[in-house]
Amino acid sequence: MASRQSQKRLTKEYKTIQSTPPPYINAKPNDENILEWHYVITGPQNTPFEGGQYHGMLRFPTEYPFKPPSISIITPNGRFACNTRLCLSMSDYHPDTWNPAWSVATILTGLLSFMTGDESTTGSINTSPNVKRRLAKDSKAWNIKENQRFIKQFPDLVKENRESIALQQQKEELEQRELSNASGKDLNEDEKPIDLQNMDLLDPEDRARLLVEQERDSHIENSFGFQQITVFGVIVAAFLAAYFNFIRRG
Repeated sequence: MASRQSQKRLTKEYKTIQSTPPPYINAKPNDENILEWHYVITGPQNTPFEGGQYHGMLRFPTEYPFKPPSISIITPNGRFACNTRLCLSMSDYHPDTWNPAWSVATILTGLLSFMTGDESTTGSINTSPNVKRRLAKDSKAWNIKENQRFIKQFPDLVKENRESIALQQQKEELEQRELSNASGKDLNEDEKPIDLQNMDLLDPEDRARLLVEQERDSHIENSFGFQQITVFGVIVAAFLAAYFNFIRRG
Protein backbone atom coordinates (compact mmCIF):
# COMPACT_ATOMS: atom_id res chain seq x y z
CA MET A 1 0.00 0.00 0.00
CA ALA A 2 1.24 3.48 -0.85
CA SER A 3 2.19 5.85 1.92
CA ARG A 4 0.51 9.22 2.12
CA GLN A 5 3.63 10.92 0.80
CA SER A 6 4.17 8.52 -2.14
CA GLN A 7 0.45 8.75 -2.99
CA LYS A 8 0.59 12.52 -3.07
CA ARG A 9 3.82 12.65 -5.06
CA LEU A 10 2.76 10.10 -7.70
CA THR A 11 -0.66 11.70 -8.14
CA LYS A 12 1.04 15.03 -8.80
CA GLU A 13 3.46 13.43 -11.28
CA TYR A 14 0.61 11.77 -13.16
CA LYS A 15 -1.09 15.14 -13.65
CA THR A 16 2.20 16.63 -14.83
CA ILE A 17 2.96 13.83 -17.29
CA GLN A 18 -0.59 14.05 -18.68
CA SER A 19 -0.31 17.79 -19.32
CA THR A 20 3.26 17.75 -20.66
CA PRO A 21 4.24 14.20 -21.69
CA PRO A 22 7.93 13.68 -22.54
CA PRO A 23 8.72 12.94 -26.21
CA TYR A 24 8.12 9.31 -27.23
CA ILE A 25 6.75 8.44 -23.75
CA ASN A 26 3.31 7.57 -22.40
CA ALA A 27 2.88 6.54 -18.76
CA LYS A 28 0.09 5.98 -16.25
CA PRO A 29 -0.42 4.27 -12.88
CA ASN A 30 -2.41 1.09 -12.46
CA ASP A 31 -5.96 2.03 -11.49
CA GLU A 32 -5.81 -0.48 -8.64
CA ASN A 33 -2.31 0.32 -7.36
CA ILE A 34 -0.65 3.71 -7.78
CA LEU A 35 2.75 2.20 -6.93
CA GLU A 36 2.65 0.18 -10.17
CA TRP A 37 3.08 2.27 -13.31
CA HIS A 38 2.89 1.18 -16.91
CA TYR A 39 4.75 3.03 -19.63
CA VAL A 40 4.91 2.86 -23.42
CA ILE A 41 7.96 4.07 -25.31
CA THR A 42 7.62 4.78 -29.02
CA GLY A 43 10.83 4.05 -30.91
CA PRO A 44 12.46 7.32 -32.04
CA GLN A 45 13.17 8.07 -35.68
CA ASN A 46 16.58 7.27 -37.15
CA THR A 47 17.14 4.43 -34.68
CA PRO A 48 16.69 0.66 -35.06
CA PHE A 49 13.65 1.05 -32.77
CA GLU A 50 11.84 3.47 -35.10
CA GLY A 51 8.08 2.85 -35.11
CA GLY A 52 8.32 0.26 -32.33
CA GLN A 53 6.01 0.23 -29.32
CA TYR A 54 7.59 -0.91 -26.07
CA HIS A 55 5.54 -1.56 -22.95
CA GLY A 56 7.16 -1.80 -19.54
CA MET A 57 6.62 -1.28 -15.82
CA LEU A 58 7.87 0.84 -12.93
CA ARG A 59 7.31 -0.50 -9.42
CA PHE A 60 7.68 2.15 -6.74
CA PRO A 61 8.45 1.43 -3.08
CA THR A 62 6.23 2.89 -0.38
CA GLU A 63 9.18 5.14 0.56
CA TYR A 64 9.11 6.93 -2.80
CA PRO A 65 10.36 9.56 -3.58
CA PHE A 66 13.19 8.77 -1.16
CA LYS A 67 13.86 5.39 -2.73
CA PRO A 68 13.95 4.51 -6.47
CA PRO A 69 11.62 2.18 -8.36
CA SER A 70 12.43 -1.05 -10.18
CA ILE A 71 12.38 -0.83 -13.97
CA SER A 72 11.49 -3.60 -16.43
CA ILE A 73 10.35 -3.90 -20.03
CA ILE A 74 7.79 -6.41 -21.32
CA THR A 75 7.70 -6.05 -25.13
CA PRO A 76 10.53 -7.88 -26.99
CA ASN A 77 12.93 -5.18 -28.15
CA GLY A 78 16.43 -6.54 -28.76
CA ARG A 79 18.04 -4.15 -26.25
CA PHE A 80 16.82 -5.38 -22.86
CA ALA A 81 15.77 -8.79 -21.57
CA CYS A 82 12.02 -8.98 -21.08
CA ASN A 83 10.46 -9.01 -17.58
CA THR A 84 13.86 -8.47 -15.99
CA ARG A 85 14.91 -5.78 -13.50
CA LEU A 86 17.25 -3.36 -15.23
CA CYS A 87 20.36 -2.02 -13.60
CA LEU A 88 20.31 1.74 -14.23
CA SER A 89 21.44 4.71 -12.17
CA MET A 90 17.81 5.69 -11.54
CA SER A 91 16.62 2.18 -10.63
CA ASP A 92 16.47 0.23 -7.37
CA TYR A 93 19.82 -1.35 -8.28
CA HIS A 94 21.50 1.91 -7.22
CA PRO A 95 19.69 3.49 -4.27
CA ASP A 96 22.94 5.27 -3.40
CA THR A 97 22.83 7.32 -6.63
CA TRP A 98 19.09 8.05 -6.47
CA ASN A 99 17.96 11.67 -6.32
CA PRO A 100 14.52 12.30 -4.73
CA ALA A 101 14.04 15.22 -7.13
CA TRP A 102 13.85 12.80 -10.04
CA SER A 103 10.38 11.98 -11.35
CA VAL A 104 8.61 9.43 -13.53
CA ALA A 105 9.37 11.62 -16.56
CA THR A 106 13.05 11.79 -15.57
CA ILE A 107 13.26 8.02 -15.10
CA LEU A 108 11.65 7.17 -18.44
CA THR A 109 13.63 9.79 -20.35
CA GLY A 110 16.81 8.26 -18.93
CA LEU A 111 15.60 4.78 -19.86
CA LEU A 112 14.93 5.89 -23.45
CA SER A 113 18.40 7.46 -23.67
CA PHE A 114 20.02 4.27 -22.42
CA MET A 115 17.88 2.17 -24.76
CA THR A 116 19.10 3.98 -27.87
CA GLY A 117 22.73 3.78 -26.74
CA ASP A 118 25.08 0.81 -26.69
CA GLU A 119 26.21 0.63 -23.06
CA SER A 120 25.94 -2.73 -21.31
CA THR A 121 24.40 -3.36 -17.92
CA THR A 122 22.53 -6.02 -15.98
CA GLY A 123 19.43 -6.82 -18.00
CA SER A 124 20.75 -5.54 -21.33
CA ILE A 125 21.28 -7.87 -24.31
CA ASN A 126 23.20 -7.62 -27.58
CA THR A 127 21.40 -8.06 -30.90
CA SER A 128 21.96 -6.76 -34.42
CA PRO A 129 20.19 -3.64 -35.76
CA ASN A 130 18.23 -5.89 -38.13
CA VAL A 131 16.84 -7.89 -35.20
CA LYS A 132 15.83 -4.66 -33.44
CA ARG A 133 14.09 -3.42 -36.60
CA ARG A 134 12.20 -6.69 -37.02
CA LEU A 135 11.07 -6.62 -33.39
CA ALA A 136 10.04 -2.97 -33.78
CA LYS A 137 7.91 -3.88 -36.79
CA ASP A 138 6.24 -6.74 -34.90
CA SER A 139 5.85 -4.91 -31.56
CA LYS A 140 2.33 -3.51 -32.04
CA ALA A 141 0.94 -6.88 -33.11
CA TRP A 142 2.75 -8.58 -30.23
CA ASN A 143 1.32 -6.16 -27.68
CA ILE A 144 -2.30 -6.78 -28.71
CA LYS A 145 -1.91 -10.55 -29.13
CA GLU A 146 0.55 -11.65 -26.44
CA ASN A 147 0.56 -8.89 -23.82
CA GLN A 148 -2.49 -9.07 -21.56
CA ARG A 149 -1.24 -6.32 -19.24
CA PHE A 150 -0.89 -3.95 -22.19
CA ILE A 151 -4.42 -4.81 -23.35
CA LYS A 152 -5.81 -4.06 -19.88
CA GLN A 153 -3.89 -0.84 -19.25
CA PHE A 154 -4.00 0.74 -22.73
CA PRO A 155 -7.35 -0.04 -24.44
CA ASP A 156 -7.07 3.09 -26.62
CA LEU A 157 -3.69 1.96 -27.93
CA VAL A 158 -5.07 -1.51 -28.60
CA LYS A 159 -7.70 0.02 -30.88
CA GLU A 160 -5.09 2.22 -32.61
CA ASN A 161 -2.81 -0.77 -33.10
CA ARG A 162 -5.52 -2.82 -34.77
CA GLU A 163 -6.37 0.00 -37.14
CA SER A 164 -2.69 0.66 -37.90
CA ILE A 165 -1.97 -3.03 -38.58
CA ALA A 166 -5.02 -3.33 -40.86
CA LEU A 167 -3.93 -0.27 -42.87
CA GLN A 168 -0.38 -1.59 -43.16
CA GLN A 169 -1.66 -4.95 -44.42
CA GLN A 170 -3.83 -3.22 -47.03
CA LYS A 171 -0.86 -1.13 -48.15
CA GLU A 172 1.38 -4.19 -48.50
CA GLU A 173 -1.31 -6.09 -50.43
CA LEU A 174 -1.78 -3.13 -52.80
CA GLU A 175 1.96 -2.86 -53.39
CA GLN A 176 2.12 -6.60 -54.07
CA ARG A 177 -0.71 -6.38 -56.62
CA GLU A 178 0.91 -3.42 -58.34
CA LEU A 179 4.20 -5.31 -58.49
CA SER A 180 2.48 -8.39 -59.95
CA ASN A 181 0.63 -6.28 -62.52
CA ALA A 182 3.85 -4.52 -63.51
CA SER A 183 5.64 -7.87 -63.90
CA GLY A 184 2.81 -9.22 -66.07
CA LYS A 185 2.85 -6.10 -68.22
CA ASP A 186 6.59 -6.35 -68.78
CA LEU A 187 6.21 -10.02 -69.70
CA ASN A 188 3.49 -9.27 -72.26
CA GLU A 189 5.55 -6.50 -73.79
CA ASP A 190 8.52 -8.84 -74.12
CA GLU A 191 6.34 -11.36 -75.99
CA LYS A 192 5.06 -8.89 -78.62
CA PRO A 193 5.94 -9.90 -82.22
CA ILE A 194 8.32 -7.85 -84.28
CA ASP A 195 6.56 -5.04 -86.20
CA LEU A 196 8.05 -5.30 -89.70
CA GLN A 197 6.39 -2.04 -90.77
CA ASN A 198 8.59 -0.06 -88.40
CA MET A 199 11.84 -1.83 -89.26
CA ASP A 200 13.04 1.17 -91.30
CA LEU A 201 12.97 3.33 -88.19
CA LEU A 202 15.54 1.15 -86.44
CA ASP A 203 19.31 1.46 -86.54
CA PRO A 204 20.93 -0.90 -89.08
CA GLU A 205 22.47 -2.97 -86.27
CA ASP A 206 19.14 -3.40 -84.45
CA ARG A 207 17.33 -4.16 -87.72
CA ALA A 208 19.84 -6.87 -88.61
CA ARG A 209 19.59 -8.40 -85.13
CA LEU A 210 15.78 -8.53 -85.25
CA LEU A 211 15.78 -10.06 -88.70
CA VAL A 212 18.19 -12.77 -87.58
CA GLU A 213 15.99 -13.54 -84.56
CA GLN A 214 12.87 -13.68 -86.74
CA GLU A 215 14.54 -15.99 -89.21
CA ARG A 216 15.71 -18.25 -86.41
CA ASP A 217 12.22 -18.43 -84.87
CA SER A 218 10.71 -19.14 -88.29
CA HIS A 219 13.26 -21.88 -88.91
CA ILE A 220 12.39 -23.48 -85.56
CA GLU A 221 8.68 -23.42 -86.35
CA ASN A 222 9.23 -24.85 -89.84
CA SER A 223 11.52 -27.56 -88.51
CA PHE A 224 8.90 -28.54 -85.98
CA GLY A 225 6.24 -28.66 -88.70
CA PHE A 226 8.48 -30.75 -90.96
CA GLN A 227 9.14 -33.16 -88.09
CA GLN A 228 5.41 -33.56 -87.55
CA ILE A 229 4.84 -34.29 -91.27
CA THR A 230 7.74 -36.78 -91.34
CA VAL A 231 6.45 -38.70 -88.34
CA PHE A 232 2.96 -38.82 -89.83
CA GLY A 233 4.35 -40.13 -93.15
CA VAL A 234 6.32 -42.87 -91.40
CA ILE A 235 3.20 -43.99 -89.54
CA VAL A 236 1.11 -44.11 -92.78
CA ALA A 237 3.83 -46.02 -94.65
CA ALA A 238 4.10 -48.57 -91.85
CA PHE A 239 0.33 -49.02 -91.85
CA LEU A 240 0.20 -49.57 -95.66
CA ALA A 241 3.09 -52.04 -95.55
CA ALA A 242 1.35 -54.05 -92.87
CA TYR A 243 -1.92 -53.95 -94.84
CA PHE A 244 -0.41 -55.24 -98.14
CA ASN A 245 1.51 -57.90 -96.28
CA PHE A 246 -1.75 -59.08 -94.76
CA ILE A 247 -3.39 -59.17 -98.25
CA ARG A 248 -0.56 -61.27 -99.69
CA ARG A 249 -0.79 -63.82 -96.92
CA GLY A 250 -4.50 -64.04 -97.41
